[in-house]
Amino acid sequence: MTLSLPRRQMAACAALLCSTLATAQETVVITGNPLRRERGAEAASSLSGDALATRRASTLGETLDGLPGVAASGFGPNSSRPVIRGLDGDRVRLLDNGGASIDASNLSFDHAVAIDPLVVERVEVLRGPAALLYGGNATGGVVNAIDNRIPRTAINGLAGRADLRLGVASNDRSAAVVLDAGSANGLAWHADVVGRRSSDQRVPLHTPVADGVALDPSKRIRNSAAEGHSAALGAGWVGDSGYLGASLDTVRNQYGVTVEPDVHIRLQRDRLALAGERRFGQGFVRSVSVQGSSTRYKHEEVEGSGEVGTTFASRGQDLRLELRHAPVAGLEGVWGLQSERLSFSALGEEAFVPSTRTRSQALFVLEELPLAALTLSAAVRVEQARVSSEGDAASAVTPRFGGAKGRRFQPTSYSLGARSDLPGGWQLLASLGHAERAPAYYELYADGVHLATAAYERGDSQLALEKSRQAELGLAWRSGAHSMKANVFETRFSNFIALAASGLEITVSGAPGDPPTVVPEYRFQGVQARLRGIELQGRLRVLPGAVHVDLTASLDLLRGDNLHIREPLPRISPRRVRVGVEGGSTRWQAGAELRHVARQSRVSANDTATDGYAMLDLWARGKLLPDARLGWYGKLGNVGNTLGYNAVAVSTVRGLAPLPGRALAVGLTARW
Repeated sequence: MTLSLPRRQMAACAALLCSTLATAQETVVITGNPLRRERGAEAASSLSGDALATRRASTLGETLDGLPGVAASGFGPNSSRPVIRGLDGDRVRLLDNGGASIDASNLSFDHAVAIDPLVVERVEVLRGPAALLYGGNATGGVVNAIDNRIPRTAINGLAGRADLRLGVASNDRSAAVVLDAGSANGLAWHADVVGRRSSDQRVPLHTPVADGVALDPSKRIRNSAAEGHSAALGAGWVGDSGYLGASLDTVRNQYGVTVEPDVHIRLQRDRLALAGERRFGQGFVRSVSVQGSSTRYKHEEVEGSGEVGTTFASRGQDLRLELRHAPVAGLEGVWGLQSERLSFSALGEEAFVPSTRTRSQALFVLEELPLAALTLSAAVRVEQARVSSEGDAASAVTPRFGGAKGRRFQPTSYSLGARSDLPGGWQLLASLGHAERAPAYYELYADGVHLATAAYERGDSQLALEKSRQAELGLAWRSGAHSMKANVFETRFSNFIALAASGLEITVSGAPGDPPTVVPEYRFQGVQARLRGIELQGRLRVLPGAVHVDLTASLDLLRGDNLHIREPLPRISPRRVRVGVEGGSTRWQAGAELRHVARQSRVSANDTATDGYAMLDLWARGKLLPDARLGWYGKLGNVGNTLGYNAVAVSTVRGLAPLPGRALAVGLTARW
C-alpha cells in the first residue's frame, strides 16, 4: 500500500513539518480508547473549556470544521454534519456520551444533527483505524459529544454555568443554563435548558443559483432562519467505586430549507439514557460499564401553506457493555458487546425510501501489550446485521418499493497498531486496519426523488458489504508549550458504496396543475475507491512568560479517487492551510488566524469546480472577575467579508449558501 501526492503538495508538507507550527489539541480520547491512555501521535482531537466556547456554532459540523481532517457538509447554516477525511453519512459515527445519537442526518444533507453544541462540555474526534471498535459505520471516524446529563463525578453542593451569545450576521440570540448538584451521600442531579433564535444568514453580495438558474443578487441566504429549544434532567448516584444514573432530554428545532424557499423542517427528538460503571480494586475484572438509550425522533417537512409534505420518524434503542480486565501475561484489554435497533419510516410526497428496520449485534475486543519502549495493540469487532424493508404500504397509490424483503450481513473489522515513546518527547504510531460496513437502508431500498440532491436515487437490494483497508503513520513531539503532530494515511475500498449517475433521466409527475419535471437518475453501486492524505499540526511558543505568544499553523491534504471510472470522488475537501498567532495571560487571551482554502478543481464529471478563498478571523476572551466566575468572549470572523463557497457541500445548495461573511459574535459566561 503506497501513498503518493503531487510534488508541490509534498514540498508544502515538508516545509510545514519542519516549522512545527500548527494548532495543537488535547489527545486524551475516551471514545476510541477504552483503556483511557494518552496517545499523542493518534489521529485525534478534543475541544473543551475556553477553546470549545470560542468555536461553538449553531451546528456540530460548523463547530468542528477546520480541525485536522474534519470538514462540514454545510447544507446552509442550520444543517451541517461533520465530514472526516472525505467520508460522511454512515461512515462517520456520531455519539451522544458514547451512545448512539439517533436522527435522520445520515439520510439527507438537509436534515440537522439533533445535538446542540451549547450544552456539550467536551467534543472528541477520532480519525482512522482506532475508531473501528464502533464498527464499519466509523470507517471515517467517531465524533463523541459529552455532557454531564448523567452525573459521573461526585459533587457536593451546587455548580453550574450560564451562557449568553449574540451574533450579528444572522441576528443570532442563544442562551443556555446548566446546573449540577450533589450531596455528601453520593446522590447527584443535573438540569439544563437551551434556547436559540436566528434570522436569515447574512453573507457577502452574491448571485444565488438554483437549479442552474441565476437569481437576483442577494446578501442573505434565503430561508435560513431557525428557532430551537432543548432541555434535560438527569440524576444518579456517584461514589468511589463507580456511578449509576439516568437522564431524559428533549430537542425541538424548526428551520428553513435553503433549496426550497417555502419549506421548513419541524424536528423533535426525545431520548432516555441509562449509564453506569462499577470499578473493582482486585480480581480479574477491574471494571464493568454499561450504557443504553431509547430514542424517538420525528421531523416534518412543512410546506408554505402549513401542510405537512413528508414526515420522517425513527425509533431506536442501543446497549453497550464493556468489561476491562486486569493484566494477563502483560496484556491489558477491554471486551464488550453492543446491540442496536432502528425502525425508520417516511410518509408523504417526498418519501424516497420505504419503512425499514435495522438490527445489529456486535462483539468487540481491544488488547494492548506494553513492552519496554513499545506498546502493541489489536482490536477485533464481529457483527451481525439485518436490514429489512416493509415495502409499499397497502394504501400506496403508485407502488414503488415492491413487497417486504430483507438482507443479512456479517461485517468483521480489525486493526493492529504499534506505539513507541521515543526520547526527547517524541512518539511514533503505526496502524493497519480492515473495516466492513453493512449497507444502510437507503443504499439498499431508495427509489424516488431526493430533493436535497435534485436527483432520482435508486438503491440496490443486492449490494455487498462495503470493505476497506487502512494504513496510517503518526508522529508527535511535545516539549513544554511546543508541540508538533503529523499523520499520513491511506484508505483503499475494494467495495465502496457510491451514489453515481447512471446517465439516464427520469420524468417525474408534479403536483396537480404543474408540468412534469425531468431529473437525473443516480444509483447506489459498489466501486473501487481510494482516499489518502496528510494532516499536520503543532505549536511554537515564541514569547514565554506571564504574557506569552504562540505561533500556530496547520495543513490538510486530501485526495479521493473513484478507481472504477477513474475520476475524483465527489465533495472532497481541497488543500487547507491555517496560520495564526495567539497570546495572553491568566486573565485574557487573544488571537488572529488566517485560513486559506485552495480551489477544488478535482471534481467528478457531474460537479463543477469551487474557487478558493482566504479569510482572516480575530478572537479574544477574558475574565471580568479575578476568580474566573464571569467571563467574556468575542469573535470577528471573515474580517475582509470575502465571498467563499464550501466545496464539500452538495452542489444543489453550494450556489445558494455561501460561507458567512463578516460576522461578529460576542458572549458572556458565568460559572459558579
